Amino acid sequence: QVQLVESGGGLVQPGGTLRLSCVASGIIFRLYVMAWYRQAPGKQRELVASISSSGSTVYSDSVKGRFTISRDNAKNTVYLQMNSLTPEDTAVYYCNLIRSVGPLSWGQGTQVTVSS
Repeated sequence: QVQLVESGGGLVQPGGTLRLSCVASGIIFRLYVMAWYRQAPGKQRELVASISSSGSTVYSDSVKGRFTISRDNAKNTVYLQMNSLTPEDTAVYYCNLIRSVGPLSWGQGTQVTVSS
């Protein structure tokens, strides 16, 4: 069964850090480009960062220099290290793979709230 399970979100003060994790099952994880997305209230889901099977990374302008995506193929896990968080980073964060036929079914995501 294909499944994506995100974790690691929470409430953090501006300037704080969080590390998100996403465990994938039911896929040959190491073959896929993996990505983190986020959806803020009232907004469309947006791509935040992606990492190829070889480890090449791409970031949106809004998080470049603050967020770091990484992966552990042995653990079928992709991570998102988030530093210098701002209230604008408040959103539900999701992981998924990037492929020509579209993403997998979305998981529940993990809520990140940045507030003082």
